[in-house]
Amino acid sequence: MDVLGDAAAFRDKVSSLHLKYGAAYYPKLKTVLSYDFKDADVVVTGASGVSKLSDLKSANSELYNQAKKAIESVQVVLAPSSAMAGAYAKVDGTSGVWKSPANLGFNLVDAPAVKISNKDQDMLNIDSTAGKSINAIRTFTGKGTLVWGARTLDGNSNEWRYISVRRFFNMVEESVKKATERFVFEPNTANTWVRVQTMIENFLDQQWRDGALAGSKPEEAYYVSVGLHKTMSAQDILEGRMNIEIGMAAVRPAEFIVLRFSHKLQEA
Repeated sequence: MDVLGDAAAFRDKVSSLHLKYGAAYYPKLKTVLSYDFKDADVVVTGASGVSKLSDLKSANSELYNQAKKAIESVQVVLAPSSAMAGAYAKVDGTSGVWKSPANLGFNLVDAPAVKISNKDQDMLNIDSTAGKSINAIRTFTGKGTLVWGARTLDGNSNEWRYISVRRFFNMVEESVKKATERFVFEPNTANTWVRVQTMIENFLDQQWRDGALAGSKPEEAYYVSVGLHKTMSAQDILEGRMNIEIGMAAVRPAEFIVLRFSHKLQEA
């Protein structure tokens, strides 16, 4: 297999839009699974008077047994998508969505379909032109087959380079949007803004205490802003728009990645 050629072909086919929402893994995986088949569905060629494996059983039992054994020995090779979905779910359940789904093993996997070298890994990991990083799956002596990469397809982005950061921000955005929906029938006033800000700060403080955010103190880990002359103009308030801004330090203290979203509240 040509690792360099496979990577180049993949990168050529992938659009440069919305790369921060995707991740790629290479290569396919050889599993310990065998194919489930019925004798009547297996076509036999080159045997006189026999067209199906089921016919061969009565015509030549010895050849039938050899053929069936050969088919059963063929390993099922699968794309890594389903295995990685399981890895993501495992990390979410045991460590937290902010943890990288890397350095993880698989069940029912024998080996990667292609052996990846350190040089291959460097080439997959870094695409200096378009930033389309590809995460390697490798075999290590004594450790087995492991996911050995944790980047999104947007590998040149300082903000969205890592899968763990992208997925954590997705979780926070979805959680906060749902939690603040209950304020849509409230007046767009300072009292509502304080309640919203306090609720979000309490949520982010718990995330920080759980280890999801960088920083030795809350102000280095996150901030929440909502209010007149902060996130809203007088016109926004008149039209019932409550704009919320959240900054989170997912990688380094006080280096905030910013989320902004709006809710439609009662018009003033």
